[in-house]
Amino acid sequence: MKPKKSSYATLSDEALLKLRDEIMEVINSRARDLRKQIYNLTSGGLNVHGGGKRREATKRKVAPKYLGPHGEEWAGRGMKPRWLTKAINEGKQASDFLIDNQLKKTPPVEQNRRLQ
Repeated sequence: MKPKKSSYATLSDEALLKLRDEIMEVINSRARDLRKQIYNLTSGGLNVHGGGKRREATKRKVAPKYLGPHGEEWAGRGMKPRWLTKAINEGKQASDFLIDNQLKKTPPVEQNRRLQ
């Protein structure tokens, strides 16, 4: 079988340039549409934060949850501190060092009342 001659070979230079420009317009138009679709699919097109300025995440300080024997504090996040690990290895439980439990164990302080 003989390959067919391309119809492009018979076109003039001006016609080929015009065809090239038309093809570039179509490609650019499709590229614009695809960029819009990608923008809409990503967070760029979504109004995730209510339209205002985005606030950067800030680290919040967490109140301590555990109190060690020498006044050490631990919020219960991250790795266990050495004093707590040592106490657990000695047979104590982490709940023994909860701040709420320590407040319950200590007797309430009596307030001085004025005598009338």
